Parts: sequence; C-alpha cells; structure tokens
Amino acid sequence: MAFNTFPSKGGIPSGNTAGRPSNPIIGDTYYNGQLGYLEIYDGTNFVPASAPPAVPSIVGTDVGTSRAFTSGALTYTITAGTNGGSATGYIGSAVLGATTYSTGTTTSTTGTLAVGGPGSYSVSVSGSNGFGSSPSSVASTLAVTTVPEAPTIGTATLSGTDATVNWTLGNNGGKVLTSITVTPYISGVAQTAATAATTSSTSHTFTTLTAGTAYTFKVKATNANGTGLESSASNSLTPPVTFTVDYLVVAAGGGGGCDSGGAGGAGGMRCTVTGTGGSGSLESAITTIQTGSNYSVAVGAGGAGAASGTSLGANGGNSTFSTITSTGGGYGGSNDAGVGANGNAAVGGSGGGAGGGGTGSGAHTGAAGTANQGYAGGNSFATGSYPNRGGGGGGGASAVGSNSTGNTGTAGGAGRATSITGSSVTYAAGGAGVGAESAGSFTGGAAGTANTGNGGNGATYATTGGTGGSGVVILRYPDTRTITFGAGLTGSESAASGGYKRATITVGSGNVSWA
Repeated sequence: MAFNTFPSKGGIPSGNTAGRPSNPIIGDTYYNGQLGYLEIYDGTNFVPASAPPAVPSIVGTDVGTSRAFTSGALTYTITAGTNGGSATGYIGSAVLGATTYSTGTTTSTTGTLAVGGPGSYSVSVSGSNGFGSSPSSVASTLAVTTVPEAPTIGTATLSGTDATVNWTLGNNGGKVLTSITVTPYISGVAQTAATAATTSSTSHTFTTLTAGTAYTFKVKATNANGTGLESSASNSLTPPVTFTVDYLVVAAGGGGGCDSGGAGGAGGMRCTVTGTGGSGSLESAITTIQTGSNYSVAVGAGGAGAASGTSLGANGGNSTFSTITSTGGGYGGSNDAGVGANGNAAVGGSGGGAGGGGTGSGAHTGAAGTANQGYAGGNSFATGSYPNRGGGGGGGASAVGSNSTGNTGTAGGAGRATSITGSSVTYAAGGAGVGAESAGSFTGGAAGTANTGNGGNGATYATTGGTGGSGVVILRYPDTRTITFGAGLTGSESAASGGYKRATITVGSGNVSWA
C-alpha cells in the first residue's frame, strides 16, 4: 500500500511498513495496516502508539548472601521487546511448585524479587501500558540460594565428664556447608564455641567443660552465603565433679577346722594407705570417682567353722568396692572322722592352716594366699598315734601362718596395720590352730573379730571351729563431699578431719554415691 500523505477523505495517513514516509518529522502519525496499530515518529523510529507492550525479556541473578533460609531473593534486569507499545510498568514473577511470588507493578527495569526458601524457580516478566499487558516473557529457570536452615537439636549425653551433643542437619540453603558451629550455654549465656570435625558431622564431644556446671547447647551451620539460625537449645546436663577416694577393702576370714583343726586364713586385704596385704606394693587410690554416680560395695560374711562330724568349714566372703575385690580367707583343715585335710588351696585371701593329721596319716600343707592380698597358712604336724598332732595357723595379711609341732596348735600369721581412719588399726590376722584334746578336755574354736577379716581358730574333737571375722570397707575422700549409703548397706560417715571424711561400711551389699 502506498503512503497517502493527503487522504482525499481526511483522516490519518496509512499504509504498510514499507510505505512509511522517508522524511518524517517528530510527531508524524501513521497507521500501519500491516502491523495493525497506530505509529508516531519519535525522531528516530516510528513507534507503536496504540498497542500493548511487546513481550520483554529478563535476566536474573541469585542474591543469596545473608538471606534467611525462608527469605530468598534474586535481582533481575528487563529488556523491552520490539514491535509493541512502550511499557509503562512491569510485573516480575517467580514460581516454585504451587506458589507464585510477584513484585507487583513497577516502572523500574531492574530490581529485587523476594521469594521463599532456596530452590529452582521459574522466573518471567510482563509489561503493561494503557492499552493492556504483554504476554509473559520466556521463563528462565534460576537457582535461588540462602544461608542454611537451622539444624534440629538432638539429645546431649554424658560419658564420665565428657558431653556429646547430637543434631540433624537441615537444608544447606542451596550451597555446600563450610562449617558447623556448636555453642555451649550457661544460664543462657554463650560460652566458647567449637567447630564440628566435618561439614557432615552430626555430633561433637566437649572434653573441657566445667565440672558441676549446668550446660545447654545450640548448633548452627554456615555456607558461602553466611551463617543460618541456631537450633533450639538442647536438654540441660551437668558434667560431674571428679575426686580421689582411698580405700581399705578387707574380705572376711575363713572358718577354723575341727579335731586338731587348722585355723582359718585371714580375708584378703587391699589398701591405699600405709600398708596392704601380702607382699605387693601399696595400691593406688581411685582418682576418677564422680559425684552423682553409683559405686558397688559388698562386705563379706565370715566363713563358718567346721562342726564335729563334718569334714571342713567354709571360706570367708569377698568384699568389694567398685573395681576392687578382696578375696575371702581360706578355711582351716580338719581331722574329723580320722581323715586329715589341707586348708582350702583353691581360693583364699590368706591361706587356711592345714588340719591336724589323723593317726599315721602324716602332715598336711597349709593353703597359699592370693597374690598381693595375704600369705599362706601353716602346715600341720602329725606323726604316729594320738596325741601327736596339731593344726597349723592361718595365713595373715603380713605373714604366713606358723607350722605346728607335736601336740600343740600354732599361731596364725600377723595382720597388717593401716592409718586410713586417722589412727593405726590392724586388720586381717590369721586364726590359731589347735592341738589334740587331752584328758577329755575339748576346746571350741574362737571366732574372728567382726569387721577385721581375722580367720577363725581351729577346734579340738567334738567342738566347732571358729567362724571367720566379717570383712569391712573403709573409704577416705575429700571433706567437701558427702556420701549416701544405698539400700542393703550399713555404714557411717565420720566428721571432717585433716581435709578428709571417712565412710565405714560394715554389713551388706549395695551402692554408694557422693554429692
């Protein structure tokens, strides 16, 4: 169509695109029938004056730095389209799943579009003017990132004085994590934080927290955009106070034999103060006792003595504290029913003395003691016919039991002294053996003293060997601590003296704890 400068019937010149005037001036109006809209010359080009904007295009960039996990953003630049009206405003939008985020109408061709959390968004823009809105631009897929999501805190646990914090990592915000920070809190005040071993760690152990102080813990993650929010606080825990406990653990003595009976051996003695049983070195105190923890204690009962008409007595019971066990004393040998018998060689903190030998039966050997707890029992004497026989002495904490000679009994091995209570007291002496009865005189065996671990004495015919003395457990600890005796135990705590308190446990089995 040719350009009609002066239409014969009036109106606006019209034609196709090729028919535009070659020398227009600003403001010349022309209806472009080929494109279907009115054009006005702007000094450079004929531009649409009666159409919605052309479809624009968009370029976007992730803005992840310091953005909260739930508040992502992107910047964008709009380029106006061609072959359309001039836009007076633009609307940017981003879609993730079923959610659409929009800028609203703005005249700016650059700006920031706020979205939700991290993800791949479909981003587009449309223009508008007085004649309507353009279709949306071709969508661009844009990865939006943020700082990491807050981890989910787990349970904090104690192992001794070490505290382990556990967590589950959240979304990394669209970028790899660079660190995980674990912060202890005291009464809500942050303390020196630690960095987890790796960026995939889900636990961290603190080994230098202050004992006796309550802590909670929070965790946060960091990526290239920044650090996310902290988790909620963990449960509260308090690392226990550790302190040193000295101990005396004495097992019960063994029972004495009968009929020219050998004596019971002393209970095993283990101690960290002054002296310990047997030939071993003084034992070391336990330095890792913790407040609030339970520690097992048992006090051994004395072994029963042999009764007339029976063969042998019984071992003393073991005594224990935590990992420390003292072995009960061995029983004394017996010549009842004409059968000579050794003291118990299978077990014994200290060895039981051998029983008196029967007629023509020969001597018998005392039992060995447990290493580093006590010594062996003495040997019996038996030669020829009655009355040439006598029982050996029981082994003690510091010496072997004596061997018998002729028609006499013999002394047990000496006990050993310790000053754990603040004064020197001797424990774990062997019982005494006995000779044959004479002129119808019968002698029963004396029992070992309670809570000493002494062995029971031997007895003559038709009487009963002495019961071994029960054991004892004595604990010495700083006077800043207070002990609790659990069910099943009988014990007492001394007043503070010399920087210590002492607990003496005389009967039973159960647990103790300290505050």
